[in-house]
Amino acid sequence: MPNHHWLLAAICALWCSFPEDARAAASVRGKPSHSVQSWETDDGLPHNSVGAIVQTQDGYLWLGTRGGLARFDGIHFEVFDQDNLPGLNDSGIICLFEDSQRNLWIGTANAGTVLMKDGRVTAPPELRAGGGEHLLRAACEDSSGAVWLLHENADLWRYAQGRFTPFAPPRGAGEARAIIHETNGTVWVGTLHLQYAIGTIAETGSLELPLAHEPQPFTRLESLAASQSAGYWRLANGNVQRITNGVERSIARYEWPREVSAACEDHDGNLVVGTKGAGVFFITPAGEVTALSTNEGLSHPWVLSLLVDRQGTLWVGTLGGGLNRVKRQSFDVLTGTHAWKVQSVTEDAEGNIWIGSNRGLGIWANGVLQQKDANAYLTVFADRERRVWIGTAMGELFRYQGGRFQGFAESLIRHPVQAIHEDRSGRMWFGTAGGLVRLEKDKWQSFAARDGLSATNITSLADDAEGNLWIGTRRGGINRLRDSGVTSFRKTDGAPSDDISGLLVDEEGTVWASTPEGLGRFSRGKWTRYTTQQGLVSDKLSYLVDDPAGNLWLGSDAGVLRVTRNALRDVAEGAAPSVFCRAYEERDGLLARQCTLGSQPGAWRARDGTLWFSTRRGVAALNPGELRLNKIPPRVTIDSVFVNETRVNTETLRTATNQSLTLRPGAERLEIQYSSLNIGDPLRGRFRYWLESYEKNWTETAEGRPVVYRKLQPGNYTFHVTASNEDGVWNETGTSLAIIVLPPFWKTWWFIGVTTLCVFGLVAGLVHYFSTQKLQRQLAVMRQQEALEKERARIARDIHDQVGASLTQVALLGELVETDKDSPQEVQSHAQQISQTARETTRALDEIVWTVNPQNDTLEGLVNYICKNAQDYLAVAGVRYRFDLPAQLPAQSIAPDVRHNVFLASKEAVTNIVRHANATSVWIRLRVEGSSVILEIEDNGRGVAGLDSNPAKTRHGLKNMRKRMEDIGGSFSIGPGREGGALVRFTVPLVGHGNHPLAKAS
Repeated sequence: MPNHHWLLAAICALWCSFPEDARAAASVRGKPSHSVQSWETDDGLPHNSVGAIVQTQDGYLWLGTRGGLARFDGIHFEVFDQDNLPGLNDSGIICLFEDSQRNLWIGTANAGTVLMKDGRVTAPPELRAGGGEHLLRAACEDSSGAVWLLHENADLWRYAQGRFTPFAPPRGAGEARAIIHETNGTVWVGTLHLQYAIGTIAETGSLELPLAHEPQPFTRLESLAASQSAGYWRLANGNVQRITNGVERSIARYEWPREVSAACEDHDGNLVVGTKGAGVFFITPAGEVTALSTNEGLSHPWVLSLLVDRQGTLWVGTLGGGLNRVKRQSFDVLTGTHAWKVQSVTEDAEGNIWIGSNRGLGIWANGVLQQKDANAYLTVFADRERRVWIGTAMGELFRYQGGRFQGFAESLIRHPVQAIHEDRSGRMWFGTAGGLVRLEKDKWQSFAARDGLSATNITSLADDAEGNLWIGTRRGGINRLRDSGVTSFRKTDGAPSDDISGLLVDEEGTVWASTPEGLGRFSRGKWTRYTTQQGLVSDKLSYLVDDPAGNLWLGSDAGVLRVTRNALRDVAEGAAPSVFCRAYEERDGLLARQCTLGSQPGAWRARDGTLWFSTRRGVAALNPGELRLNKIPPRVTIDSVFVNETRVNTETLRTATNQSLTLRPGAERLEIQYSSLNIGDPLRGRFRYWLESYEKNWTETAEGRPVVYRKLQPGNYTFHVTASNEDGVWNETGTSLAIIVLPPFWKTWWFIGVTTLCVFGLVAGLVHYFSTQKLQRQLAVMRQQEALEKERARIARDIHDQVGASLTQVALLGELVETDKDSPQEVQSHAQQISQTARETTRALDEIVWTVNPQNDTLEGLVNYICKNAQDYLAVAGVRYRFDLPAQLPAQSIAPDVRHNVFLASKEAVTNIVRHANATSVWIRLRVEGSSVILEIEDNGRGVAGLDSNPAKTRHGLKNMRKRMEDIGGSFSIGPGREGGALVRFTVPLVGHGNHPLAKAS
């Protein structure tokens, strides 16, 4: 018989022979509905015994341990003990309470009770250590703002308006157990044997404790717990009771064998009880009891403290097992399917869940899981006529109706059935690995490439209100089938991918397509593609399903993803850059985060709203209506700032309202570390940051990694950062840090101002300089012309005075010769005079020529001429002479007027010696000292009498020599010589003097 016949027979046989007791055994749940994470000393906790837990108003969790106080942000512990917190004289913390004024009351094991506020600890003298009377057991705050402190011996202290008042408990109270503040304002005190309510306190100074009514006695009262709605819980005499408006109602008997150590109420109104050795118990108002101990993941069964934080997360402090975080899981995995690779899931008309997997066919009905044969089933689908269709990996199709299975040999299906769908008109569609098959009124029809399909490997199907059938394929994109034909949408046409995993048409007619390359949306003729760049947690998507609240649920390799259709629409319309996408994984109840691929339906929405998902390890269920979302925005803090790898002192950044930071010039690298305070789930939030005046837009990231800015230009910036929690609730305010980058001194206003003034001054100076230089050049030209005119005038004067006079004398002597021609002696005398005058005229002309010749404008030329003139004159006069000159004279050029004046002065001195000194010898010396030339002329004559007398200063010869030296910037002196004669000294500078350059380097 054909394969499908014997397979059908096997299914029917297994169905009928499935034992009832085996079905019942399959209904036992093997997985807890809570996930537990623990922290111990290796994770930073100061001690593994956590005796007190409190959540302060700023969102932090404070833990009291035997090793000190710890502040916890969900990831890191900051430890305070007697070594680093002044005023905390004991590291053993047994009780914690925060009042409305943000005072943290800390009860220690040996140092009494202290208060901490804003990081400072004070120790009230009234609460110092003194035995059991100051061993703090519990605390609360009443409606008036007064704080009540219950000590171990049941003594009470009241703190109000800065004053402590002690009160004694009623007789027979026994050890302290709890003190709570009921929502109606009543303060209840529970001790081992009594429960009483505190009455109105009269500010009269009386120390007698007023009671609201008579104390209620108990054999053993374990604990009291305030309710968030109204009333309170009581654990006494083995009973769990709920008291509302004075009415007591017994909820349950104790189901734990050990003493109660702590109790509180969770956000669902359940009582949470911690025990000394039996773990944690949850008691619902209906009396249902659930246990949580080491078998369910708790790190230690001995519980010391409990706290339900503002997000609804339960925190459990244990004796030696550290801190535990207990969260209710969103998903439940159907017991018995843990080892199944589930491919498809559906719900039939009776509310039974059908499961297709690699382990066979499963049916969950009335809380019992029944497993059919061990064959691989790819698809299960329940239609509107109460029939269940089953497709196999072998290419068979079955239908279950009326308690029996039916096979279809005539179905034209020859390949694995991957998708089953019923359209709005009731037609059945089957997508196979080899084409599309339709069943309409018992008539089968197949569709393939010949009918216009872009590919025959069909993966998913959906239809819309207009009668279009949407067909997802592998490697062929999406096909839209109408009566008029087929339209294909490939990736090149805007479709999200050519490989389609799932299709969905919502009530608005929008087509959604899940693919291995992201999510696609088709609306108003336009495709929009969403990937991780638009906020998806993963691009590798399998199936998809929606819920009535407008969420899309996507199967992926990163878990089940939830995203709202409105957020996706906003991105498509350009109203938002990205979407919030929540991923649910193992910590949310899934056994494996990887969802299965290749079958439709892979997920199903049941009539009661429950969503069923196929995973690689079982079928998971979630009711979105019961999903508790975290609506509390996280607090955002800037933790630290590093400038050039050096941490800035930012201890006040967490608490300061107006935070600011000033960076000195040369800050090459700025690193800002930030975090969000979401202790229930700190790793799933997202962040946005923006450096105003530097960046144009916000940057969004899934991780709170440090942000680094390099080489910020001088100016004012503001760093903004905000965060969302795990459910996409954003802190709209966030926090900010004002950053002032100081400019280097050359960019400061004063430096720029000074520089501007200097530039203007420099420009003005240059203009003045070049203008002055031009004027000076013009003046120099004029002076040169003046000097030239002066030199010409001098030459003319010398020629006139010396040559002209001599020539005139020659002419006169010539006339005398003619007159006295008859007297030979007179003629001879006149001839001698003519000859003498001619020689003197020649000498004068030689001096004039020597003076005007530029080749003689050197120091060497001047010295040689002075010596030659003296030699000639002294030789004729018969006077001995000696010259003392340097072996090498400096190569120095000398102006003509300097040369002329020095020569004439020296000539005057030699002439005076010959004419007036009666000297027999002359010594001429010349030396160079620094920037001057010193010329000395010394004789051995009779000297000059009366040199210091006024007449001596007015003698024409001396006066002329002095004046000549002064004209060239030199000096003249005369004094006695070493041999009784006179010593004349001329000092001639070799540098410029005034506006007349006397000498310059050659």
